Amino acid sequence: MNIRRSATTFFPSILLTLALVGCGASTRLAPEYAPTMAQEGKDVIWLPTPTDLAERMLKIANVTQDDLVYDLGAGDGKIAILAAKEFKATAVGIEFNPDMAEHARKNAQRAGVSNKVTIITGDIFKEDFSKATVLTLYLLPRLNIKLRPKILEMKPGTRVVSNTFTMGTWTADETVQADSGYMGYFWIVPAKVEGQWSIQGLPDLEGPQATLSINQQFQRFDARLQSNQDAIRKISGKMSGDTMHFEYIGQSGN
Repeated sequence: MNIRRSATTFFPSILLTLALVGCGASTRLAPEYAPTMAQEGKDVIWLPTPTDLAERMLKIANVTQDDLVYDLGAGDGKIAILAAKEFKATAVGIEFNPDMAEHARKNAQRAGVSNKVTIITGDIFKEDFSKATVLTLYLLPRLNIKLRPKILEMKPGTRVVSNTFTMGTWTADETVQADSGYMGYFWIVPAKVEGQWSIQGLPDLEGPQATLSINQQFQRFDARLQSNQDAIRKISGKMSGDTMHFEYIGQSGN
C-alpha cells in the first residue's frame, strides 16, 4: 500500500519536472537583429554612411548643441548617434524598417545617448520633420527630388546635407569629400524673395528709394533695380537663409 502510494505520488512530479525542462528550452532568446550590407529597404538598399563622411557632413552643417537634427532613412542610427555624441545635438532618426529602427535604438542605448536620440519607425514622406534645424539624407536622386518641395518649405536657414546624391537643379551651396572618397552636398534653405521690393539707402540713385524686381531660382536670383528716371540696372545675387547677398555699383563707383 505504502509503496504504491509513493509511486502514484512521484509519477506526476517526474512529469512536472520534464515539463519545466521543456519550457526552459522553448524560451531561449532569438539572436539580435543585424542588418546586412545592401539589404533591400522600402525605396533604397541599406549602405552605412562612412564615419569620416558622417563627421564632415555634420561639421559642414555647423551642428551644435542648439540644433535639432533629423536623419531621413536613419538605418542603424549612425548619424543621429554621432550628432548627439560628438556634437551634443538632439537628434531624431526616421526609419521605415521596424527591425532596423529597433536596432538603431539599441545602438543609441549602447552609445549612451538614448536620452538625446529618438528613432521613429515611420515613412519619411509622411512624418513631420519641419522643426529640424539640420536635415541629413542618404537617399537616391529621385527621392531627394521628391522631398525637395517639402524641404524648400522649411524655415529659411535650415541646413541640409546629403550623402552622395544631389537635389537635381537645386545646386549645392557647398560640397565636402571624405577620405573614403564619398561626397557630401550641403544646402541652406533660402527665403522666398521673388517679386517686387522697395529698397532704400543705395548711393547715387535718384529719389529716396528704388524698386527691386526679383526673379528667383532656389537660392540664386536675378533682379532689376530702378529708381525714378535712373536707368534699369541688372543685379545677380544669392540667398543664404533669409539673408540677401548682391553687389551694387553706384555711379560714383561705390
